[in-house]
Amino acid sequence: MPPHWDTDAPWFDHDRALPVADFGNRMPRRGRVRFPAIFSFLVQVPATVVLARYGRDFGHAGHDLGGELGAPRPGWFLAVALALIGPIALLGARRFPGPVAAVCAAAAGALILLRPDIGLPYVALAFAIVLGIVRGARVWVYASVAVAWATTIALAGTLGVPLPPARIAITTVALAVLCAIGEWVRTRREQIRELRRRADARRQSAEQRERVRIARELHDVLAHSLSLINVQAGVGLHLIDSQPAKAAEALANIKLTSKTALDEVRTVLGILRSDTEGESGESAGGTVPLTPEPDLSRLPALIDSYSAQGLHVELIAQLQPVMEATTAATQLALFRICQESLTNVLRHSQTRSATVRLELDDGYAVLTVTDEGSTEPLDPAIVPGGGLLGMRERAELLGGSLRVERPSPGGFLVEARLPVRRMR
Repeated sequence: MPPHWDTDAPWFDHDRALPVADFGNRMPRRGRVRFPAIFSFLVQVPATVVLARYGRDFGHAGHDLGGELGAPRPGWFLAVALALIGPIALLGARRFPGPVAAVCAAAAGALILLRPDIGLPYVALAFAIVLGIVRGARVWVYASVAVAWATTIALAGTLGVPLPPARIAITTVALAVLCAIGEWVRTRREQIRELRRRADARRQSAEQRERVRIARELHDVLAHSLSLINVQAGVGLHLIDSQPAKAAEALANIKLTSKTALDEVRTVLGILRSDTEGESGESAGGTVPLTPEPDLSRLPALIDSYSAQGLHVELIAQLQPVMEATTAATQLALFRICQESLTNVLRHSQTRSATVRLELDDGYAVLTVTDEGSTEPLDPAIVPGGGLLGMRERAELLGGSLRVERPSPGGFLVEARLPVRRMR
């Protein structure tokens, strides 16, 4: 299938890759295709009719209102036909740029040999050269122009057609300039396409990162809350007959946990909605109250929520120094990593106790979560799962690292090291 001339590409600024002019898109598509043919017809054919039919007599008669034009020159009809071939051929330049360039070059050469006295530029050939190069038919254009022009010069010498050296030089330079223009336009369009590809790649990359971030946030919120709800539901079912008060307490914890989860999900969705409205310039009719994203000040409350589920958590933390030395993003990451680690202990460990340490160490905020009662073997397939993968991504995005291992006596250890960035 032959290539198509992409006339829809706007002009871009090289530094910002933004459209600075879009003349092509202002013209209807059909008009863009037909414009070269129409323009060359209107310029080339009428002038050829006059000059080929009457030659210099037309100019002399014009000085005298009473003058009469001489008889038509021999072969004038054939000259007009050759002039007409180019505009007609240009109608197919979009699909067949190479053959069109060859036809226009041959017609231009034949017109020079037939009527060298006309001296009129073959406008259709100029369009055919530029369009052919832009459309990717460079070999066709260069070969056809070179062969046609060389053949014209050779036949002119053989047939005795007057073709002065000055005209040969000027025509050769003009053809070279047209080829250079075509190459410039082609290079410019390739640069535009590359800028578009890069912009699309950046947009897709940003969208992918945002999807990962949203998925990570929702996973951390929902996995934590649903795990707690699952534990409390089990407790409630177990105690509903023997200890109704304990079962009621479990139901109350389920209600509180689900409310907290809903608030955090609304916060995530509310932030997304605000971003979307900001980009589109529109605003929704109502707003949902947003809960601030958690930071390390909520770490004791997080520990208490797990203690309410029957998991004894010992917190050993330099809380205030770490909060003063870290940014909001770092605190959110540490909070979510601690939350996910304790959720994993609650879901997968056989122990009912864990230890959380938070301290500063040589320019890093170090969070360590350990438990010592796990009896299940460490499954390598768990490591790349959603929770641990999300923790590792959080740490690495902030320039830190995450270590997950099984200590020798047993249990499980998660250590996150995030660089300290003091807030100004």
